[in-house]
Amino acid sequence: MHWLFLLIGFAILVMSFLTANTVVMVLCWLVALVLFGLWLAAMYSARVSSQERDVSMMIDPAELRRFREQAEARKAAAASQDTPD
Repeated sequence: MHWLFLLIGFAILVMSFLTANTVVMVLCWLVALVLFGLWLAAMYSARVSSQERDVSMMIDPAELRRFREQAEARKAAAASQDTPD
């Protein structure tokens, strides 16, 4: 979608070079500048959203606490097996 902003911006820029009216030329330049800005913003937004982490894969605090308790229990079990009674 963001490539449409770029293509339309170039088309309007070409139209500004082909016109003989100064007011139309300046308006075309301004519209092309706005479209190029929109293209950059949309391209940046698409790049950032593609590198975003999946929210469903995040661990909630309760599950993280459960994992820590399991790790501590395993560590305590391993330590009790290593010490001779």
